[in-house]
Amino acid sequence: MKFRWTFLSILFYSLTHFAFAESQAVSASADDFDLPDDVAKAEVVKFVPVAPTNATPVAQPVVDSASEDSLFMENFAPIEAASTSEEVEVAAPQGLQNRAIPQDLNRPIRVGIFVGVKELYLMFNGEEIKVTATGSHVKLQAGGKSMEMESREFQNEDGSCIAVAQDQKSLKRACYPGSVLLRATNGKVDAINAVDVEDYLRGSVPYEIGKLDASRIEALKAQAIAARTYAYKHFNSREALGFDVYADVKDQVYKGLEGATPLTDAAVKATAGVVMTYNGEFIIAYYHSTCGGKTETLATWNRPNLPYLQCKPDLRPNGSPWCDESSYMKWEKRFTDKEIVDLFKKNAKEAKAKFSSGTGADFKKVKNISVIDTLISGRILTLRVETDKGHFDVLTDKTRWLFKKANSILPSSLFSVKHEKQEWVVKGSGFGHGVGMCQMGVRARALAGQSFQEILTHYYPGITLEKYTR
Repeated sequence: MKFRWTFLSILFYSLTHFAFAESQAVSASADDFDLPDDVAKAEVVKFVPVAPTNATPVAQPVVDSASEDSLFMENFAPIEAASTSEEVEVAAPQGLQNRAIPQDLNRPIRVGIFVGVKELYLMFNGEEIKVTATGSHVKLQAGGKSMEMESREFQNEDGSCIAVAQDQKSLKRACYPGSVLLRATNGKVDAINAVDVEDYLRGSVPYEIGKLDASRIEALKAQAIAARTYAYKHFNSREALGFDVYADVKDQVYKGLEGATPLTDAAVKATAGVVMTYNGEFIIAYYHSTCGGKTETLATWNRPNLPYLQCKPDLRPNGSPWCDESSYMKWEKRFTDKEIVDLFKKNAKEAKAKFSSGTGADFKKVKNISVIDTLISGRILTLRVETDKGHFDVLTDKTRWLFKKANSILPSSLFSVKHEKQEWVVKGSGFGHGVGMCQMGVRARALAGQSFQEILTHYYPGITLEKYTR
């Protein structure tokens, strides 16, 4: 009790005698990072390894089970915390073009690790603090005492991690480097982690491509570079929210250092500062889990294409897809006649269905589902649904949302539909939008001995690898 009172007393004193960071300035500027509608909520795909059925490791998608945007609730397995004390030496790449980091990027990245939550728990100076919101103020409670303020930034003087989490159990393993700003927005609590970009990657790479062994170190390097490029591209992109990136599937999954491993740390360290550019600008480093043997262009979002995001085969010399170890190389979904009507009526708006008549949304029966045309990769361009009230069309990647069930969309838009007895059978290949780097392909390419340079220039043709130095 005495220690808790000491903490609150010191906190009150610091607030009245020193200038601590207040809430980040909020700008009216729009998000200038070019993300297609809803893709920020659904991609990039995250996955972790699960127990394999054979000698080849297989990865499953990861989603945040607490998020409304979760897509695949089955097979979820969190990455357990691992010691980062043991360092692994990995050779740094040679021959890259070096340039000084631009001044506007030479700062910590601001990560919205918790945004709009009811409460948080913080461990600071050995004391557990409960954080809630009261109007526009955050309320800190510890040992029966409480204080309210507009915002409060926490940072350990010795540079050690800050522990912050949504529940007390998770608090025990939480570890966020840098500083954590607590603020209130619309009666909810936000926690924003200002962290060095390289430390941010240490907490992101393990969740983006899984925990791999040393035989796939080049895959980890490729992922680190893609994630670093993505991060720098996002600087100031969410300025209206007061941070740069979310810590979940809206951007890249980041959970501090609780999931960092010696090998993922080594991949980040070996590629420190390395980014991908095209004509002197950061590329839009899209990536996904499983391409199914062929990548896709931005046509899957009805967007003008970019020269480094091409539709191209992703096959081994023997003709097999590099990503064929993925459990989503082939998949199947079944829906009853009644279920398909209910789902289509519920999801038509989100899938941006175009009805042939003003009363078309009042259908009671689905007569036929057909693929009218496809993109070059075979992914759907136009899906037509014939009903008792006419027909409606759904375009490109939005077809995945038409079949959404329990927050789970279809794994990809590379699929076919057939009616069998009283069921609609959807068979497809791949997981994710198919644009850019195929993560399961990366894993296999690395195992086959390809370097991260070979991997990245395959998935992003024409790019330049540059190394930012400070």
